[in-house]
Amino acid sequence: MVINKISDICSIMENLTTSRTILFIRAFLYQITFLLSVIVLGTLIILFFFRSVDFRLKIVKSWSSLNLWLLKVICKLDFVLEGSEHLTEQNAIVLCKHQSTWETIALNNIIPLGRWVFKRELLFIPFFGWALALTSPICINRSAGRKAASQIVSKGTRILQQGKWLIIFPEGTRAKPGTEKKYKIGGALLAEKSGYPVLPIAHNAGEFWPKHSFIKWPGTITISIGPMINTENKTAREILSETHEWIETKTQQISEPLRLNR
Repeated sequence: MVINKISDICSIMENLTTSRTILFIRAFLYQITFLLSVIVLGTLIILFFFRSVDFRLKIVKSWSSLNLWLLKVICKLDFVLEGSEHLTEQNAIVLCKHQSTWETIALNNIIPLGRWVFKRELLFIPFFGWALALTSPICINRSAGRKAASQIVSKGTRILQQGKWLIIFPEGTRAKPGTEKKYKIGGALLAEKSGYPVLPIAHNAGEFWPKHSFIKWPGTITISIGPMINTENKTAREILSETHEWIETKTQQISEPLRLNR
């Protein structure tokens, strides 16, 4: 009987090892295709420097669609989108939960030719950063404080007035699932000063593609788009509080505790 139990334990351990090995192999294969897609489509964006930003963003959207497909086929990682009816013709300031690399890929496919607020260090990444510079992002120094917020307001207002969407991660950096980081005021301040609405987005991507994790766990990510938050006659603090409450409440609803620490 003892021998049988030992045999069962060994079998379980072998299955776990094999499973993780398969996940690693899938992640390795995806990483190769990801890097190739960055080099090829990044180069394509650079070669079309003379075309409009919207044209180059269509290439970015194709890159996003390709990578979402590759994740589904190679890593068995899919997603479901809730609240797509809230994506109206009215452009807005997108404030999205930041847990993973996944949402930086997926939002290019979901938000109509959106412009981004990024940390300026990303511009120094070969191919990726060079292409990124040609998509009219707002690149900030995260340690600049008030100066960075002022930059978001001035440049962001111009982008919004051109009928474009602007995507911001209010946490500034990725937060581990099940935890919260303090939301920065920049996006809410832009909403107050410009009068444009906020579109809040929650998701649980960090439970499948954790920060600093090479392995992508199979499953289905839930990304949820909330109703537009009206910002007229509201202070930045009020806007930030309302946005924070919706995103964090929704994130808890779609999260699974068993996936938080894997």
